Amino acid sequence: MRLFLLTALAMCAFAANSVLNRMAVGQGLIDPVSFAVVRLVAGAVMLAALMALRARGVVWPGWRGRLAGVGGLLVYLFGFSTAYAGLDTGSGALILFGVVQVTMFGGALVSGDAVPRLRWVGLGLALTGLAVLLWPGPGAMLSLRHGMAMAAAGVGWGIYSLAGRGARDAVAATAWNFGLAVPVVAVGLAVAQVPVGGSPAGLGLAVVSGAVASGLGYALWYAVVPALGAGRAAVAQLTVPVIAAGAGVVLLGEGVGVRLVVSGGCVLAGVALASYRTRRSSGS
Repeated sequence: MRLFLLTALAMCAFAANSVLNRMAVGQGLIDPVSFAVVRLVAGAVMLAALMALRARGVVWPGWRGRLAGVGGLLVYLFGFSTAYAGLDTGSGALILFGVVQVTMFGGALVSGDAVPRLRWVGLGLALTGLAVLLWPGPGAMLSLRHGMAMAAAGVGWGIYSLAGRGARDAVAATAWNFGLAVPVVAVGLAVAQVPVGGSPAGLGLAVVSGAVASGLGYALWYAVVPALGAGRAAVAQLTVPVIAAGAGVVLLGEGVGVRLVVSGGCVLAGVALASYRTRRSSGS
């Protein structure tokens, strides 16, 4: 029961990032760039504090994967915030979730991993679901531009996840990726002369997203993943778009149309199929 509750809390934290971003950026309380910057800094501070409080102290995980990790993190953060200027909470989470899985699937192919037939079927279903959601024309429920921004965020997070595979200390790797990304962003903002600011409410939501939903959420997730195993961890993440969509309906008054339901069903079923063989092999 304790493992279930901790896993549920981590999934709620992941979904909360979508809700908080949509509340802040979608309602014009803060611009997307400022939200991403504040979220990054708040997350870096929280993760640094967690590192300092640990018995093992601050650990340097090495340079392996750092460049891809920092780059993927930045693409994810800024694509994520930009997308929620025009996407509903559930739609955005679904696109992100689906593209992350597709990106990691591609990474497995590039690495030469054996890909079972069932995983190919799952990939096809997931891609079909994303196509249904993103396809323009009559009945289109979202902006293609914002949808592609979220797809870019999904690729970024997929690359970030692939770069972190095999990390001996996932929390330390995450903390350093956030910390190293801060000066990169600072230099970029200074060169481009982009101001950072927003309303007190918008800045507050960005801080909560970075410090709590991202910093504490990621630390909690990496703590429970070893107990879950790869298969159950993958299946657990199926709940994130559902939680995000439900929170969007309850907290923001967003609707859930037939197109989102059909798309979501395809994506979630596809990822479940792709995870099935892994789940069996892991004994989960």
